[in-house]
Amino acid sequence: MDRLQAIRLFVRVVDLGSFSKAAADLGIGQPSATKQVAQMEKELGARLLHRSTHGVSPTEIGGLYYEKCKLIVHHADEADNLAALLQSRVQGGLRINTSVAFGRRVLAPLVMQFMELHPQLQVDLTVDDRYVNLVEQGIDVAIRMGRLADSTLGARYLGTNPWVLVAAPEYLARRGRPAEPAALASHDALVYTTVQGDARWHFTGPQGRVEVVPVKGFLRSNNLSTLLAAVRKGMGVAVLPRYVAHKSVATGALQPLLPDWSLPAQEIHAVFPSPSLVPAKVSRFVDWLQGRFGPSWWATLD
Repeated sequence: MDRLQAIRLFVRVVDLGSFSKAAADLGIGQPSATKQVAQMEKELGARLLHRSTHGVSPTEIGGLYYEKCKLIVHHADEADNLAALLQSRVQGGLRINTSVAFGRRVLAPLVMQFMELHPQLQVDLTVDDRYVNLVEQGIDVAIRMGRLADSTLGARYLGTNPWVLVAAPEYLARRGRPAEPAALASHDALVYTTVQGDARWHFTGPQGRVEVVPVKGFLRSNNLSTLLAAVRKGMGVAVLPRYVAHKSVATGALQPLLPDWSLPAQEIHAVFPSPSLVPAKVSRFVDWLQGRFGPSWWATLD
């Protein structure tokens, strides 16, 4: 027997003076209601109700027990209402995780804008290029790049993260501008060791033509800021996310190469621990993010 359900039933029986009315009020059958109260009396070792043809009324012990039970029901209802209220509001703590470069350059400014809209929200934003287990680390939502593996996690598609091949003008003046992907084999490549096939760059050209080019160079790194600094210094050619390269391209510090060829774009997803019972603070944040990654979204960054 559900103890709280039985207490709630007992209170309604006393309030209404009838097993049948209390049972109807709670959506259960009268025999079940009678049985539950009888079981409660047996467990307590005391009679709680006087039963007669005119209805039911509490005994002396039943009256005292009723007053305590009313408080229990009241506090239980308050707790339920509080949980529902918190679930429906954008408030409390929100733990967000993403990669280092994306977090610093893209997500942090967006999070601050969202916090301005929801001043009761407290955010814990962590950045890490390693895979983070959302459940073990207590993460409410993670923003991840690339194709998602099948899992029990909830996920929402946000947009795409395109990449671009770039070099500094001084490097191109010294080494020449590659006219096709195959020419990159003779250039100094600045290799990002996490994405884009490591030292094999994949290009798609006109009519869907695909070329995979093995590249080599003197600098490899898993840090995009390091590669951006190196390519700006004229140390070689690099494949970078457009959100990383955009400002440098806009100012002329870097030039995009092979405009007729594209590199694989990554999908951007918001990922959360479960696809069901998603808290309002998570669903509202994800809904808001979905409007931020349209065409050329990287060009709108401050």
